[in-house]
Amino acid sequence: MRQVRDVLRLKFECHLGKRPIAKSLGISRNTIRLILSRAEKAAVVTWPLSPTLTDQALENLLFPVSPPEAPKPLPDWKVVHQELQDHKRLNLTLNQLWIEYKTQHPGGYLYSAFCRRYNDWRSRRDLVMRQSHKGGDKLFVDYADGLFITNPQTGEMTLTQLFVAVWGASSLPTSRASLSQTLPDWIGAHTRAFTYFGAVPHLLVPDNLKSGVLKSCLYEPTLNASYQDMADHYGAAVLPTRPRRPRDKAKVENGVLVAKRWILAVLRHRVFHSLAEMNAAIRHLLKPSMAVPSAKSNSPAASFSTISTAPPPDRFPTTLRIRRMETT
Repeated sequence: MRQVRDVLRLKFECHLGKRPIAKSLGISRNTIRLILSRAEKAAVVTWPLSPTLTDQALENLLFPVSPPEAPKPLPDWKVVHQELQDHKRLNLTLNQLWIEYKTQHPGGYLYSAFCRRYNDWRSRRDLVMRQSHKGGDKLFVDYADGLFITNPQTGEMTLTQLFVAVWGASSLPTSRASLSQTLPDWIGAHTRAFTYFGAVPHLLVPDNLKSGVLKSCLYEPTLNASYQDMADHYGAAVLPTRPRRPRDKAKVENGVLVAKRWILAVLRHRVFHSLAEMNAAIRHLLKPSMAVPSAKSNSPAASFSTISTAPPPDRFPTTLRIRRMETT
């Protein structure tokens, strides 16, 4: 506010123009024009100013604070959205709903603000399509970081990979640790999972791991040849999930969470010196984790025994050759 006083002093006492005042105070002529116009409207055109006029009072006089506007009535966006969905055959538009809104609330939002707020509300809706699974239909598979194996001679620690497979209908999981996510470990984990369940799914749903999927695609993903051979041998099809779509494999994501909570968290203080020792401890904790019922259904083990219709696995042929995984 010191500059406001100086502008008024230079204008009314020194009779300077806007350009010299701007050069003297180092402010723009537009700012000076605004201050003088406000002073003229407020009838502050004499100099000197009243001694009782403080800086705060001068600021309130020239730049009064406008009272806050009353909040405009906000439409019920759920009703608006439902109206659009229910009357698609009538080609109902947002413009018609806005006209009805303005008729009811004349002081409401203009059409552009109405549309913008509706689109903002719609973009925040978390739409989720519920997936239904048939017994024996899908087996979701994925990897997660596991525990460490400690070399008893050197003390070197090696991070293992936890293979998790979960049935779609019953949510029955199995887990097994491996040293890597390479092709032999990937296929070996599948065959051991089939043996553990005593059944083979009609459809395998993996993530886009390079050991299983060479090139991800929405329509025709390129599978690793050895992985395809294994699926053909067991009579199963492979349908990889879409890239960066974790909800496509929500079952196995939840299975990973259960495995970490019921297995890895329990074994976090144990020191393992071999992969066989670790897998024995994992198998020991598998059955207790499968026997826990959820709030809405039976335990995964009970559900699997009643709804699974998957065929039993055949012996994996010893003549099946693991092809070298291509990188291009």
